[in-house]
Amino acid sequence: MSRIAANPIPYWASAGKTREVFDEAFADFHAIGFTAVKADVPDDMTAADYRVWIGRYGLAPSLSLFNSPFDDTVTAAGEVEKAKRFAAAQVELGLDRTMVSSMAVPARLEQPAVGADFDEGRLARAIEMCGAVCRALAAEGLRPLHHSHIGGVFETEYEISRLLDDLGADVIGFGPDTGHLRWAGIDPAAFIRRYADRLGGIHIKDVFPDHLSDADGDARSYREKTASKRLWAEPGLGVVDFGAVLDAIPASYDGDFMIEVDEPSVESKLESHRMSFEWAHKVLAGRVTE
Repeated sequence: MSRIAANPIPYWASAGKTREVFDEAFADFHAIGFTAVKADVPDDMTAADYRVWIGRYGLAPSLSLFNSPFDDTVTAAGEVEKAKRFAAAQVELGLDRTMVSSMAVPARLEQPAVGADFDEGRLARAIEMCGAVCRALAAEGLRPLHHSHIGGVFETEYEISRLLDDLGADVIGFGPDTGHLRWAGIDPAAFIRRYADRLGGIHIKDVFPDHLSDADGDARSYREKTASKRLWAEPGLGVVDFGAVLDAIPASYDGDFMIEVDEPSVESKLESHRMSFEWAHKVLAGRVTE
């Protein structure tokens, strides 16, 4: 059965991915009751050592994320080799799937969620490169799932659909983020229903309405909107219709439900995750392990 997993992103986003930062996050997750955590193996640690480390906090690894700009700042050959190394560590942890995402187009970080600086040729090249990476991950035993993210080359509904439809289910599955979809103006439930047969993972993320439209002339960047604490919301506090989202998820879904609040709306990271876990434990009852 699926688990409620945690992503420690608010701990390391500004403080960095240090042992001390992760220790704080893991201790908080253990105290709250989480049993699974996004598998981020530090560069100076083996997968085996990482599993022992998180195990001390009663945590097991949950699906991670392979990130690439999929643009001309990288090469397909280089990203394929990076994907092979990444997959080897994830498979050693006992995982059979990963999310794949793009989140670093400068123009889109400056003007998020509107498909800024769209280029059809760049999109086609990104799809081709992503396909090569996905095939490399699969060859190593890791099922790739596209993960929606504002700021990347696959940001809008058209771009995400092009990626999924052009590559096909044999090459890439689906691992959406409810908050990023909603920010991009996409109905998460409808989009999940559309690709339900490819669903292998999901990030449970909520979003406040404050920055969902540029009609008010809000020209702040991705980072500025995140820092406002009025973008990301603990699940249930924002505008994502999670009742509809859960109805769209097939009963056969076997992935985890990963809580992700990039920037907590409350001051305490511990309290943010406690709120999120308690909400998930109630709302996902019957769909996750106790």
